Amino acid sequence: MQLFLLTTLTMIAFAANSVLNRMGLAGDLIDPGSFALIRLGAGAAVLLGLVALRRSGLSQFFAPARGGAVLGLAAYMLGFSFAYVALDAGTGALILFGGVQITMFAGAVLGGKSPKAMQWLGAAIAFAGLIYLLAPSATAPDLVSAGLMGIAAVGWGVYSLIGQKTADPLGATAANFVLALPFGLLALGVVPAVQLTGAGVGLAVLSGAVTSALGYALWYWVLPRLATATAAVAQLSVPIIAAGAGALLLAEPLTLEFAIAAALVLGGIAVSLLAANRR
Repeated sequence: MQLFLLTTLTMIAFAANSVLNRMGLAGDLIDPGSFALIRLGAGAAVLLGLVALRRSGLSQFFAPARGGAVLGLAAYMLGFSFAYVALDAGTGALILFGGVQITMFAGAVLGGKSPKAMQWLGAAIAFAGLIYLLAPSATAPDLVSAGLMGIAAVGWGVYSLIGQKTADPLGATAANFVLALPFGLLALGVVPAVQLTGAGVGLAVLSGAVTSALGYALWYWVLPRLATATAAVAQLSVPIIAAGAGALLLAEPLTLEFAIAAALVLGGIAVSLLAANRR
């Protein structure tokens, strides 16, 4: 039950990130490069503060897998922000979560932990629900933006796969954020800031300091306790949670289609979870 609740809390944090990103970028409150850099910086500051409070240092700062995790995190944050400049929410979510599923299931197979048949079925049911919800609003994507979102999907999948072997979730997440900062600076140097407002900066700080820093540290805590396929399928709940939050915060409508899609996604996650725990 504790694992279920903490995983649910993590998915809520991920959904909040999506909503905050949409509020900042879709509202023209901030440019994507600045949003990603401020998000990384705020997250790094909070995580370093928490590591300092526990007085045990960054034990995994130079761990062997650090390079892959840092590249994965940077690819996800930068690709996600820049892709949404020209992608609608539905198309972006389908590319992102489809790519994450493929990356993590492939990682499970290559790692000798091939998902069970019922886990494949659960993933298919959940993703079908996501398609049912998002496909009507999806449009033919800009190829560059679609490619950036695909890079973000692979980056997050790799970041999550590495997280399953992390012994120090807080220290590892802090190190990842700190070491990913130069990539944010590089991106801002290539594509200079074009839009900065107080509200946009506030949204980026909130996303970095709270829903990213704490959410990602929590994700690294639950990942070693979840089967790879279960961790992958659980993330399909994020667009459903984000849509519900959008209805509350952005006055977006909740429809019968949303209810059907939510039932399919949650049902698929349940099938995958039961299969993972079946003796």
